[in-house]
Amino acid sequence: MSRYQVRPLESSDFQVLMTLEERLFGDCTEGTLGAYYVRLCCDFFAESCFLLEVEGRPVGYLLSFLKGREVYCTTLGLLPEMRGTRGLVALLRAFVLKVADRVDCCWFTVEEDNQAARALHEMLGAREVESRPDFYGPGRARLISRIEREDVERLQARFLRLGLVERSTQPKLVA
Repeated sequence: MSRYQVRPLESSDFQVLMTLEERLFGDCTEGTLGAYYVRLCCDFFAESCFLLEVEGRPVGYLLSFLKGREVYCTTLGLLPEMRGTRGLVALLRAFVLKVADRVDCCWFTVEEDNQAARALHEMLGAREVESRPDFYGPGRARLISRIEREDVERLQARFLRLGLVERSTQPKLVA
């Protein structure tokens, strides 16, 4: 059994996510996601949102929304002690397995100075496509990046080569 367990969110995860949000982003200028947003993830978009646990303890999450043949990966949060571990890979694996055969592209938004997130997006195959100066309100700019279908397929192939997904569980991609 893997040290890392990833599962889709459930309605009962609401308080767990709010606690993680406060711990991860409570001191940030922009603050936490907010209760309404987290409730939507837990109750209405749970199939594309994931909780990472180690020995039953919640340590991270990935939140995304499916819309037609597009997915919007909005938030990835890991407790500081989990950064640089295979926990990130476990979250990404669950996400890719869930959405790869259902989407033609994946969108991200990120602050320009968040080099760690930008590097992760680039590693996944994302390309920055625009900058929006007031995306979250006046003076709250974001870079918008996108992974195209071909990049999703390359990411799947890389996960297969690295043994992160088994051939039998690899989703079939449709054009």
